[in-house]
Parts: sequence; C-alpha cells; structure tokens
Amino acid sequence: MSRKPPRIDTRNIVARSRIFNIEELHLTFSNDEQRVYERIFGTRNTSVLVVAVDTDDNFLLVSEYAAGSQRYETGFPKGILEPGENPLQASNRELREETGFSATHLEALMTLSVSPGYMDHHTHLVLATGLRPEPLDGDEPEPPELIRWPRRDIAGLLRQPAFTEARSVAALYLANDRLDYS
Repeated sequence: MSRKPPRIDTRNIVARSRIFNIEELHLTFSNDEQRVYERIFGTRNTSVLVVAVDTDDNFLLVSEYAAGSQRYETGFPKGILEPGENPLQASNRELREETGFSATHLEALMTLSVSPGYMDHHTHLVLATGLRPEPLDGDEPEPPELIRWPRRDIAGLLRQPAFTEARSVAALYLANDRLDYS
C-alpha cells in the first residue's frame, strides 16, 4: 500500500545547539487530521559503525565515555562521516582512530535508521576483516579502551552491562550471520 506523505503546513526551528536543531512540523494528513511533530536534525546525520574481526576470530570493541548515559559504554567503533567520505572510507578511518587497526576488506552490511519518528539519522553498518596495525590520531578526548571479545561468546557479550547500544547489538548479529555464511 502506498500512502501520500502529509502536507507540511509550517516548520519552525524551536531549539538550536552546536550539534543539532529541533524543528516543529505542523502537518496535515490525507484524511485532514492535523498534528504537530518535532524532529531532531543536523547537517551531519550519517554515521558508520564498524564490526572488526581479527585473525583469531575476536570482535574488536571499544569502551569510551558516552555523555547520553553518563558512563563508559562498550560497543563497536563508530563515528560521523567527514565531508567527501563514503561509508567505507569513514569506517576504515574510524577503525584506525579507535582501535589502531585498518582493514584490507570492508563490506557494507546494512544501513539502519535511528529513531526515525524523531530524527533523520542513518548508520551504515560495516564488517571489517583483514586487520593490520595502522593507528591514526582521532578526535576523542581520551583514547578508547580496546577490548577483544571472542566471537564464539556472543551470549557473554550480551550479558555485559556496558554493551547496551542498539546499533552495536544489531551489528553484532548481522556480522555474525555474514561471517557464518561466507
């Protein structure tokens, strides 16, 4: 079934920050129902998340401070695309910055939307293999802690209290399936 998107009657920026804006949308739907929605948007709304697997069949994870949860979170390396980068280039850069390794093979797994009801943000999930040491200075305030986790112990990883980010959990399953069927 194909639906016609609602008409945008008015749009107003109701808040601005360094990172994003909040916009109020006054909408009229095809059945003449009217609603006011708010959405978060910014100029840098595309990110990457990299599932790196070393030759010993370990996932490379990082622990770094997350301001949203106000604690250190464990997850896969991730970051925003820089101007002119494609997702695979950004993935290798982020991998180098956060783990000190680059990949000789990068494979796009899927692009996820993050809270599409409230924001326009997409994350490209990428599988990285063929790792070799090739560190690159990053923009993190402190170096992320590198954690090697055995791929055979996914259940143990899911029990870790700091491994809660939905994108990392989804990427874990997608990458593991891809590795099992390659």
